[in-house]
Amino acid sequence: MKYLMLKHYRGGPTPVTGYPPLDQWEPERVDAHIRYMRDFADRLVETGEFVDEQALSPGGTFVRSGGAGRPPVTDGPFAETKDLVAGWMIIDVESYERALELAGELSAAPGPDGEPILEWLELRPFLTDLPFGGE
Repeated sequence: MKYLMLKHYRGGPTPVTGYPPLDQWEPERVDAHIRYMRDFADRLVETGEFVDEQALSPGGTFVRSGGAGRPPVTDGPFAETKDLVAGWMIIDVESYERALELAGELSAAPGPDGEPILEWLELRPFLTDLPFGGE
């Protein structure tokens, strides 16, 4: 079963800790946080549970069809509560319970003081058996 783990740095449930945003951390703390995530991914490669991961830039654009001409573009409908999805990882695991276990472990990446950040991760299963499509 494949799952997408989304790392939200803004948005999502109320944070457990009061850490400042990652861009305000000391460089060595950012390095430790990223190293933890890389080591985590390396272990999943060894177990065959890793599929892919990417970090995302802070900026993004919403685009939709606008008929003829250039499509409408916005930075988001709710700029005052702008969510920041910082990155994602795709895992392929045997069970939902294993996906929960791994998401919990990734949530323990170190924060700016070296203690676990306890960030919320959004865990979403891939839709593999479409409920429509007829034969």
